[in-house]
Amino acid sequence: MVKIYQEEYKKRHLDIQKKLTDRFGGRSVQTLYENDELVIILSKAILLKVLSFLKDDKDFQFKQLIDICGVDYPDRLDRFEIVYHLLSISLNQRVRVKLSVNDEETVPSIVTIYDAANWYEREVWDLFGIIFTDHPDLRRILTDYGFEGHPLRKDFPLSGFIQVKYDDSEKKVVNEKVSLVQDFRKFDFESPWEGPDYNEKDKNMENK
Repeated sequence: MVKIYQEEYKKRHLDIQKKLTDRFGGRSVQTLYENDELVIILSKAILLKVLSFLKDDKDFQFKQLIDICGVDYPDRLDRFEIVYHLLSISLNQRVRVKLSVNDEETVPSIVTIYDAANWYEREVWDLFGIIFTDHPDLRRILTDYGFEGHPLRKDFPLSGFIQVKYDDSEKKVVNEKVSLVQDFRKFDFESPWEGPDYNEKDKNMENK
């Protein structure tokens, strides 16, 4: 039973693959089948056309946008990858759509196609710094309004730039620049639980 379902599932993926290629051409849209899912790779120039086609075509009807996420590959020329996950309830089918952009590029917003894209695109912009053009309200959604940088970029420091703390002298919560003493910047990766106060006495207690 499971095998029959998997074969039917893959057949429907191949139907999507063929119809996309016939509509947009093999050079504009690349498809591959991995981990039992169809992955569609395209350029941002045809993003809106392809997503509209997947949503409105009577044979597919990918009416639901499950999520949008970003991936940072600092060593690539096109550093960022935007990933869209779509669901067709009528087909009981999912597809993954990907596009790559460099650090300076913008991506067209798909809010006019999927209302759910609004907050997802805000999240990607907040965490990765990727700008979505024609977005109705592109502002931070997870970090504070005064936050500096984009924390899911691989070059963003783990400690961040600003820390929030309660200042007892001022009797209020304040923002201040992160300042770590050098001892806390040294890490022994062979003994990850060892801190600056870890000494021979602690080792002896562990051995007992």
